[in-house]
Amino acid sequence: MPDLEFVRGEIEYMRVQVGRQRKDILKLQRAGISTASAELLLQRMLAKIEGLCTERDRLKRELPGATAGKVLGGRKW
Repeated sequence: MPDLEFVRGEIEYMRVQVGRQRKDILKLQRAGISTASAELLLQRMLAKIEGLCTERDRLKRELPGATAGKVLGGRKW
């Protein structure tokens, strides 16, 4: 089971890859080349990021809440 930091790292890595893919798609469009397969790849990458974000949120919920029940920066009332 991956830990929270690993998932966060994967999300960041995939976001960089998505940016590169978008730039490549723009280059292909400017050159007049079909971008259908590149756009499908981009959609799969975005779906993977969504899955990783869901996993990250689940892992965050499972962490023991260090601030649970605290008000105003740590005061317990």
